Amino acid sequence: MPELPEVETVRRGLEQQTLHRPIQRVEVLRARAVASPPDPDAFAAALEQCSVVAWRRRGKYLIGELERHQGPAGHWGVHLRMTGQFLLVRQGSVASGQPPCRHTRVRIWTTDGDELRFVDMRSFGQMWWVPPKQPIESVITGLRRLGPEPFCASFTAVHLQTALQGSMRSIKAALLDQALVAGVGNIYADESLFVAGIRPDTPSGRLKPPELHRLHGALVDVLERSIGAGGTTFSDFRDLSGTNGNYGGEALVYRRTGQPCRRCGTPIQRDRIGGRSSHWCPGCQH
Repeated sequence: MPELPEVETVRRGLEQQTLHRPIQRVEVLRARAVASPPDPDAFAAALEQCSVVAWRRRGKYLIGELERHQGPAGHWGVHLRMTGQFLLVRQGSVASGQPPCRHTRVRIWTTDGDELRFVDMRSFGQMWWVPPKQPIESVITGLRRLGPEPFCASFTAVHLQTALQGSMRSIKAALLDQALVAGVGNIYADESLFVAGIRPDTPSGRLKPPELHRLHGALVDVLERSIGAGGTTFSDFRDLSGTNGNYGGEALVYRRTGQPCRRCGTPIQRDRIGGRSSHWCPGCQH
């Protein structure tokens, strides 16, 4: 599933390629790709003749601010889920003369002839249209459950200590809880715990302030480095041009089971913790 760095990479691509470009036509090829409004034709009509004037990210959600005739036209929300991705097809390119792949769920054409395709092999991705003056969280209800962003001032080691106090669930499971910190998933939880030198099965409420301070710093550092690398591609993730993310080649533990630790040489171990695969180094994480 795309995590914060991958979603941020997509946001930057959308910001560079789609801002202030009027949408001429929208075609929904699979109705379940649209979560709201219930009628996919109503979703298409809401976006047509609009321009996106800003893209922002909240956790793993993308939110586009819409305008029509220089007036507010609501918001366009997107969650990529497990395999969702956008592909920009330029008018006159080789791809523009070919039919879309069978996993294409939504097609969006700009007035100048380019096409933005939402491709989603597993079909779990979702889109929303939020009417003007309506709170975004009232339609995209998952936003209500999100904790602080990793890069905001409210995300601190003290926040971690307060939120985790007395908890017996593993720190790996805690990091996957979007109410604790928004946007972190399996890849970056494993990587951050390695950098911080913390076993993934450690009860989160037993972590001491110095450990939480290290973990906070590790999360911010790992996420920043991955954004700089364009995210991670192990299977499906691509940016708008179809390019892989590069962080996967730098991964310290994730999907390196049995390979020597880059720091101490101990074989990387893979365990099932909290229902998710966890990769860690027994030599570096105590």
